[in-house]
Amino acid sequence: MPINRVQFQSGMSMSEFTERYGSEEQCASVMEKMRWPAGFRCPRCGGSQSYRLAATASHRSLMQCTACRHQTSLTSGTVLDSSKLPLRTWFLGFYLVSQAKTGLSSLALMRQLGVSYRTAWLLQQKIRSVMTQADDDHRLCGEVQVDDAYLGGERPGVGGRGSSNKVPFVAAVSLTEQGHPLYAKMSPVSGFTREALKKWALASLVPGTNVLSDGLACFSAVVDADCAHSYIVVGQRKPRDLPQLKWVNTVLANLKTLIKGAHKSFKFGKYAALYLGAFNYRFNHRFDLAKLVTDVISDAVTFGPRPERVIRRGAEVHA
Repeated sequence: MPINRVQFQSGMSMSEFTERYGSEEQCASVMEKMRWPAGFRCPRCGGSQSYRLAATASHRSLMQCTACRHQTSLTSGTVLDSSKLPLRTWFLGFYLVSQAKTGLSSLALMRQLGVSYRTAWLLQQKIRSVMTQADDDHRLCGEVQVDDAYLGGERPGVGGRGSSNKVPFVAAVSLTEQGHPLYAKMSPVSGFTREALKKWALASLVPGTNVLSDGLACFSAVVDADCAHSYIVVGQRKPRDLPQLKWVNTVLANLKTLIKGAHKSFKFGKYAALYLGAFNYRFNHRFDLAKLVTDVISDAVTFGPRPERVIRRGAEVHA
């Protein structure tokens, strides 16, 4: 059997990561180049001339615009905004979270970073929010397999799809011309209704996509998004007996392993989008694990702040 080159790629070793990002100065240099690739630009007036103010014991060094005298730091306006953690701690967090194929609990991250549990949890949620936003606008095309799935367990006395302790989500995987998995999109939905699936399809699929699903009636709504739809009635057959839906079932199995292994449980209704978004990001960037680290850092520098109050508010799914 030939080696799976995606699975056996070397990625970025810890020693290579340390050589690139082991010091505060190295991390600052990388951030500055990513944030201002063409040179400094004042976020207030757009001026290109500035001078650097020396760092103090409680503040990082600041760039002051010579035109409007506005002061900004490397981290202001980014996901690292208002954080007092050293840059090298953030960069190690980017590395550990992005490279953890089977997931990384906040408790494990706490021990690796040497921070409190609350700090590790918040840092990881902010990184997940970056991953989620980065892939949010990506739409699948070509041949796509879809399935219905749930996060969460059942409460006593209520079973199946009727359990209020479950969060419904759509699992979708696009394929290459050779039939190999290309991109995944796991998206929470308000329910498995025709209206909810139409809304999902309009946001997640390129018109003209060929969608293959099981016999769940609501998936026919993809035709309202100008996509073709065919289905297989599953009945009592197990996933291994359905080669036509092999890849969406495989990706769902990987997600289940991640949730049960690293995370055990979390507030599914509140944070489902972040956990699913991070899974999507790692899967969709799996072809170059070394570049995955720099991609996460670049996205963290590009996207805006994620205050703790916004993170803890969660993202409930509404119809």
